[in-house]
Amino acid sequence: MKKAYSTKEAPEAIGPYSQAVEVGDLVFISGQIPLDPNSMEIVSEDVADQTHQVMKNLEAILKEANLQFKDVAKMTILLNSMDDFATVNEIYASYLEEPYPARAAFEVSRLPKDVKVEIEAIASK
Repeated sequence: MKKAYSTKEAPEAIGPYSQAVEVGDLVFISGQIPLDPNSMEIVSEDVADQTHQVMKNLEAILKEANLQFKDVAKMTILLNSMDDFATVNEIYASYLEEPYPARAAFEVSRLPKDVKVEIEAIASK
C-alpha cells in the first residue's frame, strides 16, 4: 500500500508527482528545489541560499511524515555545476549527523526553473 505526503511548509508539486510517498517502511521524497513554499519563487541566485532552502523543504516534508534527517538512508544531489559542490556539501552537512546517509552527487545540464541545486531523499521509518 502506498501513502502520499503533502505539507504547505514545502513547495507544492509543480508537476504530476507527490512531495513524498511511503511504501512499506520507506519514504521517497521527491527532488526539492529552492522554492519558497509561500511565494513559490526561487529564493535567490546564490547557491548557498538555494541549498539552505532545499534542505528546509526536505526537512518540512520529513516532519510531515514524522521523520527527521537522522532517518534518511540515501540522498541524491543534482547540481548545475560541480564548481558549487564544496559550498553545497558544507551546507548539506550542517543539517546532518553521523552516521550520514549514503549519497550520490551529479552535475546535470539543467534543472527545473534553472536552479543551481536539487536534492531528493529516501528515509526509513
